[in-house]
Amino acid sequence: MADVAFRDKEDFYCVVDVKTHREDTKFNMPNLTSVERISRFYEDDKNIFALIMVKYVLEGNRVTATEVSFCPIEFLDWDCLTVGALGWGQIQIANSNRILVNQGYSRKQWMLSLCETMFDFYPKEILKIQERIERFQEVKSFWESKQDIWV
Repeated sequence: MADVAFRDKEDFYCVVDVKTHREDTKFNMPNLTSVERISRFYEDDKNIFALIMVKYVLEGNRVTATEVSFCPIEFLDWDCLTVGALGWGQIQIANSNRILVNQGYSRKQWMLSLCETMFDFYPKEILKIQERIERFQEVKSFWESKQDIWV
């Protein structure tokens, strides 16, 4: 979940995930964390899942950081996030060229938005799974009626 973790003097436990983004790329969609993991992790108000996001340019052999951001995940606006179909669902930055930060945003509101996002996401996944089941029912029927070439 993190590249670095620490406990501060007020006993907050902060896990930090470092994300880099090369500015001259057209499209990047990095995974941040599992929706299940963040939902369990944030049951404790002393836990913070933060991101260090480093934008950089590459000029020959030289790497130059052009922007560095540090914020809890709940400061990322849902307009720049998406959920990918991995496990329970994976929170992703939709496009690293467009990151929207809402400083001081409410964790409660962010988590409620996560829930609403998942309520939209899971029914679509169910439809995809139903289509996949139907597809493999067709594949099975094809193979059941096929002559075995190795017998």
